[in-house]
Amino acid sequence: MEHAQKLVPHRYVAIGGHGPEDVVADSRGRVLTGVADGRILRLDGLADRAATRVEVLAETGGRPLGLELLTDDDLLVCDAELGLLRVDLTDGLVRILADSVAGERLRFCSNTVALSDGSICFTVSSRRYPLHQWIGDIVEHTATGRLLRLAPGSERPEVLAEGLQFANGLALSADESFLVVAETGACRLTRHWLTGPHAGRTEPFAENLPGMPDNLWRAGPDGPIWVSLAGPRVPPLGLLHRAGPAARRSAARLAVRAPFRPSGTIGVLAVDEHGGIVHHLTRRHSGFRMVTSVCEAAGQLVLGSLWERGIALCEPPSGK
Repeated sequence: MEHAQKLVPHRYVAIGGHGPEDVVADSRGRVLTGVADGRILRLDGLADRAATRVEVLAETGGRPLGLELLTDDDLLVCDAELGLLRVDLTDGLVRILADSVAGERLRFCSNTVALSDGSICFTVSSRRYPLHQWIGDIVEHTATGRLLRLAPGSERPEVLAEGLQFANGLALSADESFLVVAETGACRLTRHWLTGPHAGRTEPFAENLPGMPDNLWRAGPDGPIWVSLAGPRVPPLGLLHRAGPAARRSAARLAVRAPFRPSGTIGVLAVDEHGGIVHHLTRRHSGFRMVTSVCEAAGQLVLGSLWERGIALCEPPSGK
């Protein structure tokens, strides 16, 4: 594993909303995010503290999580309450692309990518727990996460893979031959082959990560896949996952009632097309907690968080 570097924050940017869960950058270096009250926000001028501004582009009416820019004016949104959405950023119009699969309501859509053939792939983190009880799925280890595909012109997603441990972030390989899925509950990245002799196969891509992977992001086919780590590995949790279903369910019932406090240890990774870690940045005792997304913009790493009321700007890794 690449030797860890220190994750060095430059500044915190308050955005007037809670929980910027995913952050993505457009072609002009502006950053988009969704917050708990349903708004889609765009941050411009991040390179200049005095010039930074936040504007509201749309309101989904639900809880936006993962984002994927199609163009600077067109956005895919995984909404934990409404399903897979498409948002016109010029007028704020929100359209539901899919809200069920095989007659089952889509619960807890998490992250999405668009393919060049017009199809859209996206993840569902849990079929048992909603967003506000996400920790229940992590503790119970339900393996009810799914990877779905929506064909062009269709309203009915197909299941590409299931049995995933809290399927979360999603990224596409440079040649679009496979998808990389973050399995938060298993501390690993998983590869699902879309084309070639292994098409349809799901296999490990990067295992035993130093934390729980959340959203994934890459600037383009030539860049690495950035991986946010929502929290460090928790050894007692690994022991619990080896217990029987009844014990895990009991622990999950307690977990969803207990007050959650995220760890002060944060981190991000960058991995290559073969699953090798090329950058690992981490910080202990961080004031910015629960990093659920990372992207690059304005020459900096931008961190999002389900927990915070703003984003953090950090130094990019040395030796890039």
